[in-house]
Amino acid sequence: MKNSETVPQPETRPGVATAEAGVVILEGPDGVAVTMTPDAAIGTGQSLLSAAETARSQTRHEGADV
Repeated sequence: MKNSETVPQPETRPGVATAEAGVVILEGPDGVAVTMTPDAAIGTGQSLLSAAETARSQTRHEGADV
């Protein structure tokens, strides 16, 4: 049996990105923040969109016969 307090759960609230002094700041839950160059932020955004599309596809097919 898994203990829900020790098993990481997916975040349901989106992070918030802002630009300040030529860098991008991505703020998440519980005070988590990441500062990135514009190029790193673009790459991260593209990677997140791709992964989100894949994950959404996986949940749509969950339980379907393979």
